[in-house]
Amino acid sequence: MQEKQQISRAVGSLGAATMLSRVVGLVRDIVVARIFGAGMITDAFFMAFTLPNLLRRFFAEGSLTAAFVPTFTSVYQLQGEEESKRVANICWTLLLLIMVLVTVAGIVCSPLLVKAIGYGFAAVPGKLALTDSLNRLMFPYILLVSMLALFTGILNVRGHYFLPAFSPVLLNLAMITSALFLAPLFASPITALALGVLIGGVLQLALQLPLLGRLGYWPRFNFDFGDAAVRRIGRLMLPGVLGVAIYQINVIVSRLLASFLPQGSVSWLYYGQRMFEFPQGIIIASLAQAVLPSMSRQLTGNDQAGFRTTLHYAFELLLLLILPATVGLVLCAEPVYSLFFLGGEFTPLAVHQSALSLIAYAPGLLFVGASRVIVPAFYALHDTRTPVRASLWTLLVNVGLGLLLMRSMAHLGLALALTLSSLFNAIMLLWLLRRRMGKLGLTGLTRYGLKLLPALLLMAVTVWSVLQAGNWVQEGQRLLNGTVLFTSVTAGVLVYGVVCHLSGVPLWREVSDLMRRKRKKKEDVETEK
Repeated sequence: MQEKQQISRAVGSLGAATMLSRVVGLVRDIVVARIFGAGMITDAFFMAFTLPNLLRRFFAEGSLTAAFVPTFTSVYQLQGEEESKRVANICWTLLLLIMVLVTVAGIVCSPLLVKAIGYGFAAVPGKLALTDSLNRLMFPYILLVSMLALFTGILNVRGHYFLPAFSPVLLNLAMITSALFLAPLFASPITALALGVLIGGVLQLALQLPLLGRLGYWPRFNFDFGDAAVRRIGRLMLPGVLGVAIYQINVIVSRLLASFLPQGSVSWLYYGQRMFEFPQGIIIASLAQAVLPSMSRQLTGNDQAGFRTTLHYAFELLLLLILPATVGLVLCAEPVYSLFFLGGEFTPLAVHQSALSLIAYAPGLLFVGASRVIVPAFYALHDTRTPVRASLWTLLVNVGLGLLLMRSMAHLGLALALTLSSLFNAIMLLWLLRRRMGKLGLTGLTRYGLKLLPALLLMAVTVWSVLQAGNWVQEGQRLLNGTVLFTSVTAGVLVYGVVCHLSGVPLWREVSDLMRRKRKKKEDVETEK
C-alpha cells in the first residue's frame, strides 16, 4: 500500500507540473499557428526540430534516464549518499564531453542530415535551406536537455518530481515570447522561434541547479570513467539508445514520407501529434516516470510480488485515466482546433486536416501507455536489449503500413500507421515480459476494463450531445464555442466520475480516498498553525 501511495503521489506531482506545462504548450502552439500558419515555414521548423528532438530522446529522456535511475537508485540505497554524489559527478562529466562532440558534429553535418530526413522538401525552392539554418541554430538544445535529463534522474531518485516536470513551462514561455516579440527582428521571422528553443533550454537547466546544490549534488568534474557503476550505466544505455533510436526513426520516417505529400502535411501531423501528446505527457509520462524508481527499489530488494503488484496497479491507473482521454480526443478533435487555432494564418482546411491527424493518433494513447509502463519493467530488471528487439520489429511494421496507407489516405494514413505499429509494440513487449517473468498477474484487467465501459459510454454520449450546440466551421463564434466545449468536457468528467463511483471501480475509490487524506492532512497543518 505504501508503494502504491508513493506512486500515486509521484504521478499527482508529475501530472500537476506536466498539466501546467502542457497548457502553456497549448498556448505556444496556438501562438505559432496564428502567427506562422501551417505551410512552408512551419514545415521547415518542425522538420528542423526533429533532429535535436530525436537526439534528446536518444541521450536524454529515454535511454539515459532508463539506464541511470536503476543504477543510481542501487548506489544510493546500498552504498550511501556520498558514493551516489561521486557517481553522479562522473556521469555528468562524461555526458558533457559526449554531448559537446555530438552538438559540434550535428552543426557541421547539418546540411546532409536535413536533406536525409526532408528529401521531399527539395521540390520547393528555399525550403531545405531554411530547414538547415533552423536546425543549426537549435542543435545546441540537445546538450542542454541532456544535462537536464541527468539532473532530473537524480532529483527523482531523491523524491523531487515537481520542479523537473515544471521546467518545460520555461521552454514554452521562451518560444511564445520569441514568436511574439522577436519575430519582426529577423528577415525570416520563424528564426525567432528557433532562438526561443535555445533560450528555453538554458532556462530549463538553470532551474534545477539550486535544488541540486541544496541536496549536495552540485556538478563537479570527475574523470574516473572506469568506475563500475558508470560502466554498468553505459552497458545499459547503449542498447537503450538503439531502442529509442528505432522509435524515433519511426517519427523520422513518418515526416520523411510526409515531405512528399502536399505542402502543410508535416505541420498537420505535428499539430495532431501535439494534441495527442497532451494527455500522453500528463498521464503516461508521469506514470512511467513514477513507477521506474518503485520497480527499481522492489527488484533491488528482490521483491518479485511487490514488482507484480506495482505493474498491475500501473495498468489499472492507465486504463482509468487513458480510456476517457482517448474518447475525449476523438470527440473533441475538430472543436478544439476550431476554438483555439482557427484564425490568422491557420485556415479551416488546417483545422480539419489537423483534427483528422488527432483522431487517427488518439487510439494509440492506450498502446503507447502500455509500452511506457512495460519498458520500465525491463529497465528495472537491467534489461534494455529486449525493448530494442521489439522496437526494431515495430519500425518495420510502421514503415510498411506507412507506405501502404499514405497512397490512399495521405497524411492520415501515416498517423494511422503509427497507431497500429504502437499496438503491435505493446502486444510484443507484454508477450516478451511474460516470457521473462512468467505470469504477471494482469488477468483481472479485463474485468476492470469492463467495469469502466458503462462510464465511458455515458461520458461519450454526454460529450457528443453537448458539442452539437457549437458552430465549429466559422470564425467569430469563440464565446459560444468556448462555452460549449468547456461544458461538454466538464459534463463528461462528472459523468465519468459518478458512474465509476456507482459501478464500484476499486481504484477510483482508492484515488478518491488518497485525495481526501491529502486534504485532511493539509487542514490539520493549517489548524496547527
